Amino acid sequence: MTWLSYRRQEGTGQWLLDSAEFHAWAEIEKQTLFCPGIPGAGKTILTSIVVNDLISRFHKNSTTGIAYIYCNFNRQEKQKVGDLLASLLKQLAESQLSLPGSVKDLYTHHEAKRTRPSLDEISRVLESVAAIYSRVFFIVDALDECQASDGCRARFLLELFNLQTRYGANIFTTSRFIPEIVDQFKGTVSLEIRASTDDVDGYLESHTGQLPFFVQQNRPLQEEIKRGISDAVDGMSVPN
Repeated sequence: MTWLSYRRQEGTGQWLLDSAEFHAWAEIEKQTLFCPGIPGAGKTILTSIVVNDLISRFHKNSTTGIAYIYCNFNRQEKQKVGDLLASLLKQLAESQLSLPGSVKDLYTHHEAKRTRPSLDEISRVLESVAAIYSRVFFIVDALDECQASDGCRARFLLELFNLQTRYGANIFTTSRFIPEIVDQFKGTVSLEIRASTDDVDGYLESHTGQLPFFVQQNRPLQEEIKRGISDAVDGMSVPN
């Protein structure tokens, strides 16, 4: 999370936090906010903004659980459905003042046998820990980079939607426009991620000191350059 925060330009993504869709998602339980976007639109940076906002918003509220995953195509072998659910479980369990009994029992059982928990066991304990909280938020970035083979992505989504149905969990996801993923979120609130004009302008304004001196002295020329870059960007995020 630290590196993502470091890369973020001050004020970037405020449009998302200020949107009616995000406000409704954050304030009402059992909501889903699906945020698709083209490659390079800044989905991962905006996901980190959402996570930071939730942590800041609920940091004094021990009855609210927050767990997040950044899917990565290059780590698919380490991000199978069991690994993803175990990560969510670990985050929720560690946020408790003491380790939940169901987690202790699972650990003790498998430590003695030197075995790993099954997918069903992880799922069952994750449900028991989610039930401890009055509200739970699950944030998943780059769902399109989650392994689709062997039904991994489909099972992961099934588990998330089950947690939402049974425990009122809120789900935030980003993805490229993959038809089979888009279909999974039909009927839910969708908000496309695009680099906003304010984000691009803010980035360019903060880097004017790197322009040639004659450009720094010519404000109309700076504005013309900014307009040209903003038009060329067309929804893609600028590098921070």
